[in-house]
Amino acid sequence: MGFVLPLFVFVAYLYGVSAQGPTYATIIVKSAAKIAETDDQFICATLDWWPSDKCNYHDCPWGKSGVPYLDLSHPTFAKAIQAFGHLRIRIGGSLQDKVVYNVGALKYPCHPFKKMDKWLFGFTKGCLYMSRWDELNLLLSKTGAIVTFGLNALYGRHKTGKVAWGGAWDSSNAREFIKYTVSKGYHIDSWELGNELSEPAVGASVSAEQYGKDMIELNAIIKEIYKNSHSRPLILAPGGFFSASWYAKLLEISGPNVVNAVTHHLYNLGPGGLVRQSFVSGNDPHLVDRILDPHYLSQSTSDTFQKLQQTIKVHGPWASAWVGESGGAYNSGGRHVSNTFVDSFWYLDQLGMASKYNTKVYCRQTLIGGNYGLLNTTTFTPNPDYYSALFWHRLMGKGVLSVDSKASAHLRVYAHCSKSRAGITVLLINLSNQTSFKILVQNDMSFNLKVEDRIHTGGSFMHGLKKTVSWVGRKASDVTALREEYHLTPDGHLRSQTMLLNGKPLKLTETGDIPTLDPVLVDVRSHISIAPLSISFIAFPKFEAPACL
Repeated sequence: MGFVLPLFVFVAYLYGVSAQGPTYATIIVKSAAKIAETDDQFICATLDWWPSDKCNYHDCPWGKSGVPYLDLSHPTFAKAIQAFGHLRIRIGGSLQDKVVYNVGALKYPCHPFKKMDKWLFGFTKGCLYMSRWDELNLLLSKTGAIVTFGLNALYGRHKTGKVAWGGAWDSSNAREFIKYTVSKGYHIDSWELGNELSEPAVGASVSAEQYGKDMIELNAIIKEIYKNSHSRPLILAPGGFFSASWYAKLLEISGPNVVNAVTHHLYNLGPGGLVRQSFVSGNDPHLVDRILDPHYLSQSTSDTFQKLQQTIKVHGPWASAWVGESGGAYNSGGRHVSNTFVDSFWYLDQLGMASKYNTKVYCRQTLIGGNYGLLNTTTFTPNPDYYSALFWHRLMGKGVLSVDSKASAHLRVYAHCSKSRAGITVLLINLSNQTSFKILVQNDMSFNLKVEDRIHTGGSFMHGLKKTVSWVGRKASDVTALREEYHLTPDGHLRSQTMLLNGKPLKLTETGDIPTLDPVLVDVRSHISIAPLSISFIAFPKFEAPACL
């Protein structure tokens, strides 16, 4: 009985909107061949280094979420990671190039980060104590995390200009740290050198020529230290903002099979707040507008994905493309935006778009920390984007399929082979605040899913609703052709921090566990109803897709 009432209310909501005049659309999935492929662990989240006094726009949203300060024993934190099975975690960020590893002979004192305005990014060098590294690896191992660690690429260099740093990288501290890591049996999937040191620079830059030489040195270190290991970690670089000429030069200088994954950062929504002359505004009033503008979402990033793909093809075909860090709005994200339901429109659209360009991994800034954390910085409870990431991870497989749609630009559509099972899953994102859609999904090979509208449009609303409830509530044994629907909506308003799944709030259980993400089962012959400003994952277990075999 507890299932029927929320489902009835949810379906009534959907068809109440539909009764006002939905727009009908047909989506054709090209199922014969994949257009791209992601990694199995495409979803990634970051852990950053920022202390609690990292502030932007009169807002200090980091608390004790930085790597040196995070409560690793919090039960919700471990459970949130474990829910992914194997969540890829990147440890890095702006301060990574100021981290001293407290092992071996040190060139600099190893003290905690301290706020000091005249220093790069407003903080002194900081220390990673090996006792903290041990504690972190205990958690990462227990939760099954797949780890990328960002190394300090400024160690031993000196400033030569306003943002330029010169000299070769002093690898001694990194070498001792990697040796310690291997000696303890800690598994690192990939090592990345430097954070945002490419051009265009944010706070510091290193020439592509020198960076390429440093990558050769890192490769030699990895070969030496891991020579007796069963597997070698990947080498990633440069973790910066994309510049075709700089990235091409890096790949040319470092040479074949040195850089395994080319990482770039994306913050296409602009700053998280505004600074206007003599005063600071804590919020950018246009941030939500950009998130819901389909033309902005496409134009602001598709060119980057395309040019990076071409750069790798020409200059480094041995390497793959990763988004090493992306939080939408930079400078800690948008307050009351990045941690709310509305951000999932941007986030899931980015995941879909990145996938189409053979991006293997997409790292969200952050798992916890700032306004853009997947988890609340204080309580560790999931924000809406956490569930969006989890839905993608569980439903969207690595095979990317092409789709044709004549629907409005406000209906964003992505299709993948389903994760770890037969069939396909379609992601539908409705950016319109007025238009609801009734959608048919067809196979370009067989058109098996082409049917007439099952809802009697000329009848009463309640008649249509009764017919709807009759097939939504069926069990799998009642019919052979069912699809799974996961409809995501906000709890009352777009900036809600609670996401609804099929009309029911997603909340931690009484024991602090991630809730089950159960779909509604629907007759595959019926239209899919998509409400305004909503997101839906639709899984078709029986969809014939040769590309997914």
